[in-house]
Amino acid sequence: MLPFTIEARIPGGKGRAGTIETPHGKIQTPAFISVGTKATVKSLTPEQVRSLDAEAILANAYHLYLQPGTKVLKKAGGLGKFMNWSGPTFTDSGGFQAFSLGPAFGSKMGKINKGEKDKIVKLADGVTAIGKKPDTEQDLTMDTEEMAVAPAKIDDDGVTFKSIIDGSTHRFTPEHSIEIQHDIGADIIFAFDECLSPLESYEKQKAAVERTHRWAKRCLVRHKAGKAIESFGRFGESDGEWESVATSPEVDGVSKKTLLFVPALFGIVQGGRHEDLRRQSARTIGSMDFEGFGIGGSFDKEDIGTAVGWVCEELPENKPRHLLGIGEPIDLILGIENGVDTFDCVTPTRIARNGAAYTKKISFGQVPQKIKTGRLNLTNAQFTDDFGPIEEDCGCYTCVNYTRAYIAHLFRAKEMLAATLTSIHNLYFLVHLAKDARNAIVDGKWREFRDGQISNCQ
Repeated sequence: MLPFTIEARIPGGKGRAGTIETPHGKIQTPAFISVGTKATVKSLTPEQVRSLDAEAILANAYHLYLQPGTKVLKKAGGLGKFMNWSGPTFTDSGGFQAFSLGPAFGSKMGKINKGEKDKIVKLADGVTAIGKKPDTEQDLTMDTEEMAVAPAKIDDDGVTFKSIIDGSTHRFTPEHSIEIQHDIGADIIFAFDECLSPLESYEKQKAAVERTHRWAKRCLVRHKAGKAIESFGRFGESDGEWESVATSPEVDGVSKKTLLFVPALFGIVQGGRHEDLRRQSARTIGSMDFEGFGIGGSFDKEDIGTAVGWVCEELPENKPRHLLGIGEPIDLILGIENGVDTFDCVTPTRIARNGAAYTKKISFGQVPQKIKTGRLNLTNAQFTDDFGPIEEDCGCYTCVNYTRAYIAHLFRAKEMLAATLTSIHNLYFLVHLAKDARNAIVDGKWREFRDGQISNCQ
């Protein structure tokens, strides 16, 4: 079992502070997990990510399966060794990407919806997507690698899809997804599930939930039949008694260890915006022998306080809960309050590459002003000769050493360093927001902390 200790709770609420122990280190929760889709956090080195106090990285099984391939990762000694990351790692199942490149979403669907009254439009036979005109915010949050190339085909056994790299045909089944993730060698992996747009009908959501439950059982069977993973890398001593470590020779003067471990498998809860489906899915998945749980699906902002809350009320208290693909500052606060332990999201580095930085308050001259969106657009002309940091009280490397004027110049000059410096700030912002939330829960000051953060986002 994956050791998980709850150390403090929000009085009268669902939120808690705890510690997850993995073969490669501890994760103190609540925690924001940095996303390294292709075994890299875009524009940053692992050492830079580590310097932000990030405790874990989540990679994408779909993308790593396509490139460089699981044989390479397995031969390298696993994900952590391959990318020189010695801490805990997660991989998702690849299901969201397989579906989002085909029938479930189309090219402009994200994890958090914008709240418009979207309509469903046809892309191809049986394929739907959100029917709304692209806007600036959406363009900022999409990568070209996520644009649809061809409809995926889903059946009760799995999904068939086209590679976004070369158009070749591939098939994921629950068993294959588990095998891929075992080969990648992360500490925490996720079951294969069917993820639909929340705008799909109740009948389709219900069918997807039932299929997700059937696939969850198949994932567990395949997972339990797997062998322990051999991970070769730079690892410290572990406090756990549930791993077998064999000493290996020094490499480049550094003591190495070969670590044998079985990853922890998390089941995924689905159900769209329907309370009965969400609760049913949480009870069903919660009754299975998973070591933790993922909360899947796409959400409107208000869903964090409803759908996520419903799920956490039903899931077992003694196992960790991860909210997949959600991680804006306000989402973290609401998710933590409703019982989520860990989060991941690509948004902080995506928006950073386009000049947007997270912030609570900034000063123009002597007057502090709140930024209602929670973001600062560093490409705006007003920052051309603004020699203050992105945020006055931020302790990140970027804010300590660089000015808004310099970063604005880098963006206008199209220099790569612009994305690096802004990504450092954004990840530091979210990692430390989660750490501050943890401290507030432990210190019994959640209400004051929560109200202050909500005020900053309004």
